[in-house]
Amino acid sequence: MTRTIYIVDDDDAVRASLHSLLSVRPDLIVRGYRSGDAFLEQEPELDSGVVLLDFHMPGSSGLDVLLKLDRSPKFVAIVLTGQGNVGLAVQAMKAGALDFIEKPYEAEFLLKVIDQAFSRLEEDSEAAARLAGAEAKIAKLSPRETDVLKGLIEGRSNKIIAYELDISPRTVEIYRANLMEKLEVRSLSEALRIAFAAGLFPKS
Repeated sequence: MTRTIYIVDDDDAVRASLHSLLSVRPDLIVRGYRSGDAFLEQEPELDSGVVLLDFHMPGSSGLDVLLKLDRSPKFVAIVLTGQGNVGLAVQAMKAGALDFIEKPYEAEFLLKVIDQAFSRLEEDSEAAARLAGAEAKIAKLSPRETDVLKGLIEGRSNKIIAYELDISPRTVEIYRANLMEKLEVRSLSEALRIAFAAGLFPKS
C-alpha cells in the first residue's frame, strides 16, 4: 500500500534532508510545503497521510495547522521543532499531534514514530468507516423505530416501551422487527453496538 507523507517546514535544507531520508522507503510518496498556509490551501484535495510539521513558521504556525486540521481522520501529525520545550509539547499534543520531536532528530527514531503514525492513521480510517457505516444504518430508521431502539437501550421491556409510547406491545414488536431488519442484525446486542458506534446514545 502506498503511503503519503507531507513535510511542512519553511527551512529548505530541513525539507531536503527529510525528503532524502524518506525517499529510501519504496512505499512512501513524499510531498513538501514551505509553509503551513501552503499546506492548508491544498489540504481539502489531499490524500490522507502523515504530516511532519515544523512548529515555528511564518504565517500559520504548526499549532495553527494542527487546530485547523481539528483531529481530522485524514491526517496524523508529528511536530518537529528546533526550539522545543515542555509547554510547546503539551500544546501540540493537546491539539492532536501524535508526537513532538526536537531537531536535530535521530533518523531511526523519526522513522519509528512515522510508522506509528501510519498505524494510527489506519486505525482512525477504519474507525471513521465504522462510524459512517453505523450512522448510515441508523439514518434508515423511522422516528418511531428510533424511539423503540432507545427504549431497548435503556433496558425497557416491549410492554413498558408500548406504555411509554402509547402504542400496543404488538406494535412495538413490529417496530423492533423492522429496525433489526434495517440495521441488518439478528440480535439486540448487535443493534446496540451499531447505535453506540453511531453515537446515537451515550454508553453510560
